[in-house]
Amino acid sequence: MSLAASDEQKAIVEGLRRSALLGGLKDRELKRLAALAKLRTIAKGSTVVKRGERGIGFYVILSGGVQVRKGSTSLARLGPGDFFGELALFDDRPRSADVVTTEPTTVVVLSRWEFWGFAQERPEMLRTILSEMARRLAETGRTPAG
Repeated sequence: MSLAASDEQKAIVEGLRRSALLGGLKDRELKRLAALAKLRTIAKGSTVVKRGERGIGFYVILSGGVQVRKGSTSLARLGPGDFFGELALFDDRPRSADVVTTEPTTVVVLSRWEFWGFAQERPEMLRTILSEMARRLAETGRTPAG
């Protein structure tokens, strides 16, 4: 692995560790997920997720920020360590909101198929992830049908 690739992997691991959804995983699990994930830098004003489209992945913000919105209504502002798109890991329903960058933003992207390949190897980590998803849904009052 080149130095640049090594630094990228470290950044991905740290980003995954900072996310509430995956932060409870063991270091070796985070490193394995990081090997499957991709790093993406997105320009300011770009739509990362479009309402109504099928979701294929989960995003963790490393730097920058996004606004989650339905039409002209802002639902949330997210920054480093925050995540979105987690329901796409479990369900292929259309996205329930748009997510647009408010500044240049770097995210870690983990696709559903890579996540499930990992989950088949380590099904015990699903408890950690599902527990955090349940907490977040209860906290925000959202339902998965959202």
